[in-house]
Amino acid sequence: MRTDSRPDVFQNLMTTTFRRRIGVFALLLPVLFIAFQSLIPKAEAGLTVPSTTKRAAGNPFARPGMWIWYIDSSNGGNLGSIIRQAKKAKIGTLYVKSGDGTDAWSQFNRPVIRRFHRAGLKVCGWQYVYGKRPIEEAKISAVAKRRGADCFVIDAEAEYEGRYASADWYIRKLRALVGPRFPIGLSSFPYVNYHPGFPYSVFLGPGAANANVPQVYWHTIGDSVRASLEITWEQNSIYKRRIYPVGQTYENPGSRELLAFRRFMLNYGTAPSWWSWQETNSGEWSALSKPVSRVPRYRAYAGKVTLEKGDRGDQVVWLQQHLIAAGYSMQPTGIFSNATFGAVRKFQARRGLNADGVVGTRTWNRIMRIRPVRVRWSAAHRRSRTAGASASTVPPGAPLSAGDPMVRNEIAGANGP
Repeated sequence: MRTDSRPDVFQNLMTTTFRRRIGVFALLLPVLFIAFQSLIPKAEAGLTVPSTTKRAAGNPFARPGMWIWYIDSSNGGNLGSIIRQAKKAKIGTLYVKSGDGTDAWSQFNRPVIRRFHRAGLKVCGWQYVYGKRPIEEAKISAVAKRRGADCFVIDAEAEYEGRYASADWYIRKLRALVGPRFPIGLSSFPYVNYHPGFPYSVFLGPGAANANVPQVYWHTIGDSVRASLEITWEQNSIYKRRIYPVGQTYENPGSRELLAFRRFMLNYGTAPSWWSWQETNSGEWSALSKPVSRVPRYRAYAGKVTLEKGDRGDQVVWLQQHLIAAGYSMQPTGIFSNATFGAVRKFQARRGLNADGVVGTRTWNRIMRIRPVRVRWSAAHRRSRTAGASASTVPPGAPLSAGDPMVRNEIAGANGP
């Protein structure tokens, strides 16, 4: 998901010039048209998407999905056609853009959502967020639930690098508005080690999003399907949120690669979604519709990122949050310091692990049993501003590692999630 150079098509109708020329009635035509569509009995209304597991039946993230940026650019905005296409490709969840920054999008409305629901589809809103006005953005995000969404996805990317306090404000406000159990996902960069300053530990931490929806655009990244998924799992699994990858149909990756992505998803036991509807051609729709089986003799990758003394970034912040919860005294600086090294060695020794101070898969598996502390970065932001610390290269209310630049924007160029 990406920022938008094109404004919301419905909001375009609200210009002063347009009102003067054709009057208020014309402003209501798009919404009235969609509402009218929702009242027409459709043959597909009684159909349901097959669900092979109880998890998929109740969890919108556990169904194969497709992302929609603009409804009017997806099958010409014909809701019946969208439903039929989704059924043919066994798509169970539609991710429809519901807002951008501090603007709610009128295309995400109750008549549209009810129409999709009657056809057996789940509907999730998604919003690109920037972090400059996090409280206002959270209020816009919560609108999706009020309009009938089954879940919501936060699309946070480069603008949120280093913004720990903003992420904390945003997610606390959003949870307060939608409740603790409403399904929320984070969709962002898949290669966590490329983004030492991105606040994954806030968005995916305690009380925050309960699904990880990384944008695994292997074709754009330049890695094979298998390699991109293994790196994603290695880098993301430590955050203890179930992973539901977004694959790509844009940039014409080819049917063979789409089929491979789907097959690997069976091995990983999760459901993919795809960016995006308006960029999916007929050959790609065909590839999404074909039956697939698991990749033979392939075991889902279960390794976890290795951290050692001198490393920096959000993964170190996350490690420190667990060590603090385990009773070790330190600050979540994001720097694998001597204090962190000593705490890791003590942790390993007390649990019968090799006390080498290196955090690998076995150590992570034990550390992850602990519920990490939740850091109130927003409160730290207020304290640092009062103390005049904003002149530092480190953003106020953030770990020391938050000022580190990204290594690479591996999904740059995608016109959407």
